[in-house]
Amino acid sequence: RVKATRPVPSGLSNFRPEFKPASAELRFSRQSRSVCQERNQRRAGLTPLNAVADDSESAAEPKASDEKDVTLYERPGVEVPDDIESKDALFKALGASGVLMLILGVWNQDFVSEHESLCMIAVFLLGYAGIIFEETVAWNKSGIAMIMAVLLWTIYALGAPDTTLVTGELSEHLSDVSEIVFFLIGAMTIVETVDSHRGFKVVTDVINTRDSLTLLGIIGGITFFMSAALDNLTTTIVMISLLRKFIPNDPKKRMFFGGAVVIAANAGGAWSPIGDVTTTMLWINGQITALNTVSDLILPSAVSMIVSFGAMALFVEEAKGDTGGQSEEADLDFAPGGKLMFYSGVSSLLFVPIFKSATHLPPYLGMLCSLGYMWLLTDSLHYGKPGRDKLRVPHNLTRIDTTGVMFFLGILLSIASLESVGVLKNVAVWLSDTVPSTELVAGAIGVASAIIDNVPLVAATMGMYDLSEWPADSELWQLIAYCAGTGGSILIIGSAAGVAFMGMEKAEFGWYVKKITPWAFLGYVAGIGAYVGQGAVTSFFATIPAAVDVVPQIQSAVHMLPGQ
Repeated sequence: RVKATRPVPSGLSNFRPEFKPASAELRFSRQSRSVCQERNQRRAGLTPLNAVADDSESAAEPKASDEKDVTLYERPGVEVPDDIESKDALFKALGASGVLMLILGVWNQDFVSEHESLCMIAVFLLGYAGIIFEETVAWNKSGIAMIMAVLLWTIYALGAPDTTLVTGELSEHLSDVSEIVFFLIGAMTIVETVDSHRGFKVVTDVINTRDSLTLLGIIGGITFFMSAALDNLTTTIVMISLLRKFIPNDPKKRMFFGGAVVIAANAGGAWSPIGDVTTTMLWINGQITALNTVSDLILPSAVSMIVSFGAMALFVEEAKGDTGGQSEEADLDFAPGGKLMFYSGVSSLLFVPIFKSATHLPPYLGMLCSLGYMWLLTDSLHYGKPGRDKLRVPHNLTRIDTTGVMFFLGILLSIASLESVGVLKNVAVWLSDTVPSTELVAGAIGVASAIIDNVPLVAATMGMYDLSEWPADSELWQLIAYCAGTGGSILIIGSAAGVAFMGMEKAEFGWYVKKITPWAFLGYVAGIGAYVGQGAVTSFFATIPAAVDVVPQIQSAVHMLPGQ
């Protein structure tokens, strides 16, 4: 159906009327109306966000926005806020403020002073729950840990007769925590410096396997012995950085391998006097000696790791299949000075235990010395070379995980407050009175170290048991060294290695409980059984010489019998 757009004027016989389809007239009227609306809007100082389509096909089909008759406008230079995001942000801000206001609202200084320990335990459990359900509440665990630490020390100060004493204890604990934090910052920066030079290519070029089981065994073995030579924290940082090269495209598989690294690092640190902070504490204070610790604990520690890895290889899906190959960065050549930085970085980390043994000074000083050496080395190597600023230490300091460092600071200060108020001491005394068996006491301390930091637990245990009753290298001290070290693998926040892994790979508490905790606990129990069995076998062979010495006496007694 067509119709003329205008009538034929009279007197023009040669005029031929122009015909157009009705749909064309409809399109024309829509376009004209849109153009007029746009012109009027611009005169009013408004700019339409949705433009009119120029082609006839798109103009012929009405848009969803046209059907709803909804058009968004913005004034020039003014951004229209998203209502949904604004409301969501408002609710979150009100929720965070509401929690703080609730704490202040129920705050009663007299009640807190009278029930100091109870209030501190309640705050710790509440903060601990917030860390566990970090993804659910959408609050970062670092912020929760820092607020928890401040509240715990505030409660302790309110219940103390003199705030000066609390301040002195806080300063003392902060000194100890700062040593660990500085150590962590130095180690992470050295690792980042080696990584920026692609120095780990020295290792990745040697390990070419794509099989998950093979890689799991190689990573476990390297971690186990490296942790004994360095310490479990530094080793975890190095191995997680290596895993990013070996498994770049599968975060779930890489996270599983990271959990395995935590188990191997804690097991390796348990049999070395310098491999874990708790074994170092026991070694320095005379509860254990270096040679006997290595000879008596290396087998239980190895059994713990092997049993855990074996169970994971059988029952965990991430331990099977192909790793997906190394990252594209592995195919790149070394950055300028890459090999030099790798060997210098490894030597700097190995220098730390040597420095500690030679000077008897805290390990963080050796780590800071190593960091200073790496700093001067990169400055000298890349001085005056354009485009190499990202290879120097100042840039690598910006790449470390400061969020994980702040979480570490908050959680250790929180644990320190519980130690100061005597909660941990009371727990240790209760265990000693309730559980008569040495093996069970040490095992319970190891399980407890998975929940709270093993350092104050071991410190409390050292104050409970006297060396006159339990001499150096006795079964109690060696089991405490093993259990406190490997027991930290049961939960992700139970050890410094686990906390470092949590920060570097953004691992969640719940994921670790599902994927790693069962196998870590299985290996933990197997290691205790191996230590007890090793002691029984040693005792049996120790009785053989005494039995041999008795044989001549028995023969003489037999000859003296009547009739012989």
